[in-house]
Amino acid sequence: MDRATLAADLQAEVRPAAGRLFGEMVRRRLRREPVAYILGRKGFRRLELAVDRRVLIPRPETELLVEMALDLQPGKVLDVGTGSGAIALAVADELPGCAVTAVDTSAAALEVARANAEGLGFADRVRFLEGSVPEGEFDLILANLPYVSEREWPALQPEVTQWEPREALLAGPDGLDAYRFFLRERGRALATYGGRSSTTLAVEVGEGQAATVAELMREAGFGRTETRCDLAGIERVVIGTGG
Repeated sequence: MDRATLAADLQAEVRPAAGRLFGEMVRRRLRREPVAYILGRKGFRRLELAVDRRVLIPRPETELLVEMALDLQPGKVLDVGTGSGAIALAVADELPGCAVTAVDTSAAALEVARANAEGLGFADRVRFLEGSVPEGEFDLILANLPYVSEREWPALQPEVTQWEPREALLAGPDGLDAYRFFLRERGRALATYGGRSSTTLAVEVGEGQAATVAELMREAGFGRTETRCDLAGIERVVIGTGG
């Protein structure tokens, strides 16, 4: 029943089957299962994405990475650690002329991402790859890699620690293992172009990590770095430009 129908008939009775379904949903929520997993969907910018325990639930702050693409109007974008496909599909939706490639090390996550692309009609617009960062140059690389530290993990809400994929969140003692590995690999790729890459890299980070990640970017050959804050004033995105 949609909202308009409900408003028109506030005395409508709940059908027994619907009541049982809702009761089971409430029981799942009492076990601290996230609402997005219970409903099987999560909104992200203009899209509604299917999500389940194979993928991280998209967060509002990740929209900053999509806004980077809108600012730069790139021709070729790479989304690293695509998960549900949220970033890649939002870029494809809002930049129709952009060629988008999305990569993830999780085959299970890629199943979700491909299904989302198919359901949204973007199956022929986004190329999905399993494994590490592919060869080649991109105008813009976007990455939302794991950045939760082992120290932070016990204090997180049960909705996160008990339900969301641990490998999509946890990244070593200080939360930066994934970015160290990624930027080391990207630095080697940048070196093959003589340090003259015109690629812009934008990554999402946790609170207090921006300065360290910016330094890692500079060590990898991205000569210019800057940060952008989320709505809470936290330095959430670090941006690097090669050269």
